[in-house]
Amino acid sequence: MAIPPADMNALNRRRVLICRPEPEATRLAQQFREAGADARVFPLIDRQPLPETPERRTLILDIDQFSHIIAVSPYAARLLMEELDTWWPQIPSGIRWYAVGAGTARVFAEHGINTRKPALGWTSEALLALPSLASMENEKVLLVRGEDGRELIRQTLEKRGARVTALPLYRRRIPDYTADEANTVLGGFAPEAIVTLSGETLQNLIALCAKTGHNLYDRLLIVPADRVAEQARSAGFTNLCIPDSLADKDIVASVAAQLAANDKGAGEAK
Repeated sequence: MAIPPADMNALNRRRVLICRPEPEATRLAQQFREAGADARVFPLIDRQPLPETPERRTLILDIDQFSHIIAVSPYAARLLMEELDTWWPQIPSGIRWYAVGAGTARVFAEHGINTRKPALGWTSEALLALPSLASMENEKVLLVRGEDGRELIRQTLEKRGARVTALPLYRRRIPDYTADEANTVLGGFAPEAIVTLSGETLQNLIALCAKTGHNLYDRLLIVPADRVAEQARSAGFTNLCIPDSLADKDIVASVAAQLAANDKGAGEAK
């Protein structure tokens, strides 16, 4: 998404808080800074690879027994490819690979893997609408993901007859920020826009606001999809933005356009 000329200065010196995990947070913050924003990184999810187990090694060694492999995030895809690089000199053939979004698909593409992904959208719901996942009777599916998360993909595919095996490769936790660290960012920095690209990130932000007494519900909140937007509205957020895609440039452009629209609306209201 190109930023319209009228919105080119919308990000100039605007305070944007990036709550994504690393390294995605720093990469996105750099894009905002190049557009003129004052961007600060404050991850609200910390991801840690899980230690290898005999059961996981067996799954990796038997990965050619699966007809479908689904990765739910770029991080899950990267960890899977690291495992395969260790145990498989060549990627096994005959597998259909799936990515929930374009970022995950790019990770697989870097390893020469053709991946199926939604033509529109980047959610589990959009992935499950793919025709190749419609009829799954006795199909073996490997679901590559974190230790916890939504069960929609697994539950839906099992209802369609698939035999789904989850392969958790990492765990997520809330970073242990001190009260001073949280107050410096939420109060001192006082973000005008906050990027929360998952439901879990949003819930962690809500919990941190409640714990520290900061009210950020009128700030521009960037969320990934309608499902998370509804969660935000239920919590009290009133100024929401869903980007055109989750590519960094599209997030930046969408925020710029929304801030410009908000500024115009505020000016007309005077």
